[in-house]
Amino acid sequence: MSGGMAFLGTGLMGGPMCRNLAKAGYRVRAWNRSPEKARVLGDGVTVAHTAVEATTGAETCIVMLSSGSVCEDVLFGPEGAADALAPGALLIVMSSIGHEEAKAMASRTAAMGLRWIDAPVSGGTKGATAATLSIMAGGEPRDIEAARPLLSAMGKVVHIGPSGSGALAKLINQVVVASTIATIAEALLFAEAGGADPARVREALLGGFANSLILEQHGQRMIDGDFEPGGPARYQLKDTRAARASATSLNLKLPVLDLVDGLFDDLVAHGGGDLDHSALLVELRRRNGREQ
Repeated sequence: MSGGMAFLGTGLMGGPMCRNLAKAGYRVRAWNRSPEKARVLGDGVTVAHTAVEATTGAETCIVMLSSGSVCEDVLFGPEGAADALAPGALLIVMSSIGHEEAKAMASRTAAMGLRWIDAPVSGGTKGATAATLSIMAGGEPRDIEAARPLLSAMGKVVHIGPSGSGALAKLINQVVVASTIATIAEALLFAEAGGADPARVREALLGGFANSLILEQHGQRMIDGDFEPGGPARYQLKDTRAARASATSLNLKLPVLDLVDGLFDDLVAHGGGDLDHSALLVELRRRNGREQ
């Protein structure tokens, strides 16, 4: 890696991911649209003023931007960050993007003589900070193996299959996450309305088949009313919309996904887009006339 590594997007997730790469000994040039988020990354990270400055001559580029359209614009649009990479460089998009978007960008990358991996993550800001993310990778086996050491500095890597399959796995993950958040929010509201202590109900559920990481973490958030974003609701809506679009392209009818997407759509429409996605409880309270 004589050309070093570029890291584009150092927000809530990208910042700690970039920091862990630097701790693992990688030389990183980081860029973020809000420069102050890149300036606090510490030793081992050089802050670039533009995306092109970060990617110039880099042999590896990790992208953790907010959406597929933003990735496409920064990499292939007027800014042309992908054009500045070293010949044969490895482009690793770790953002949550659509299945078709990933496949289209993979084809475009190959036409430029670059290598591609879509490697979205799950685990939230806690996982990003602790380097325990679940990393779902799509791409050529040889490229996954080449990237495994640096990806392992951020979490556990599972090679899902060819290009695009990592993005598809993340959409599937988001369907499970969104649906589980909705179910837990309904359950705690049900307990509250029926006169049971939601905290005690959660404690009981943790010992049985209803237990899950979402019940542990987001259930506690709901009880505490702590909706400081780890994963903003507007990003959850972006992902459920992308999952619905992918399902439609596969001629699938997924009624639970449709319902949950509508719930998050309403949460965002009622001003909750920047709250954590566990704030779906707020929308359910609104629908039931139980606002707090």
